[in-house]
Amino acid sequence: MIRTRILLGATALGAALAASASIAQEREFRLGLITPPAHVWNQEVEALSETLQEMSDGRLSVAAFPSGQLGSEGDMVQQMQTGALDMAWLTTAEMTERVPDIAALHAPFLVDDIDEAAAVLRSDVAREMLDELPGATGTVGICYAMTGMRQLMTRNEIDAVDDLEGMRFRITPAPAIRTFFEMLGAAPAPMPLTQVYDALANRQIDAIDMDFESIINFRYYEHAPNMMVTNHHMFGMVALVSARVWNELSEEDRAMIEEATQMHCDSTIDRFVAEEDDKLATLHEAEGLTITEDVGAEFFGDIVERWDAEWAEVTPYVGYLREFVADLRD
Repeated sequence: MIRTRILLGATALGAALAASASIAQEREFRLGLITPPAHVWNQEVEALSETLQEMSDGRLSVAAFPSGQLGSEGDMVQQMQTGALDMAWLTTAEMTERVPDIAALHAPFLVDDIDEAAAVLRSDVAREMLDELPGATGTVGICYAMTGMRQLMTRNEIDAVDDLEGMRFRITPAPAIRTFFEMLGAAPAPMPLTQVYDALANRQIDAIDMDFESIINFRYYEHAPNMMVTNHHMFGMVALVSARVWNELSEEDRAMIEEATQMHCDSTIDRFVAEEDDKLATLHEAEGLTITEDVGAEFFGDIVERWDAEWAEVTPYVGYLREFVADLRD
């Protein structure tokens, strides 16, 4: 009788511990973004949560915090360093502040179009740079995605590159991007995405560089009615997990997160590639917007050579990526 009670008690204790372990493994990851709910990134994050739930039998999910609710991208990096934030989808521009090699992804006219941009972001050369993130940022980089190619939007018409001189250009805060506009003689004005529309409306800035997706979502053409389709920068995203959080996870959960996140990074890239032409067509229908297409690197003089000369001294990946793209075209 005593042995029976002991066995029953042990069985009950084992069941309780197993249930406790199962509960402990359930997790909703908090993921921050600066983009609004309608943006492709946010849509893919919602889909990522569904994928993780399916893969984990409901144990793992993602709660998105869009539109910079958790602060700037820099704020979110700091939160991930402490483990206060689990995940974030941030621009590669933000990462260049901490990993200068990633600045090579913002080399001017690195690619001709969005198809080449997709190939670069999926390349082994680009992935190598993610290895630096844990030590430099306290985050683990899972994969890259994008938000299309960058175009120039100005309040006044631009007939020659000299017309850009002195213009107050809102830029994404990143040294490599600042260099590009300073070399054009413009006056870079770094500011968060959420402030751009009002800054244009209040004439605090004269111009912006932006992708089709955001131009449509935020209707920037209402105050900057001249757009040059330049494709001067590719604009990437990197999907991040807090290294502190990552180290707490089982190998099984890490593998699921990597697989699910890679799936939705790829889906994000594929969507931007597939929809780029349609987005330009949509903008052609925008009232009051004047569009000048096929404004290539030659319009900007020797900007590529000057930018490369400066940034090649900062990172060898400028050369590595230029070589990758050259081989891609052969």
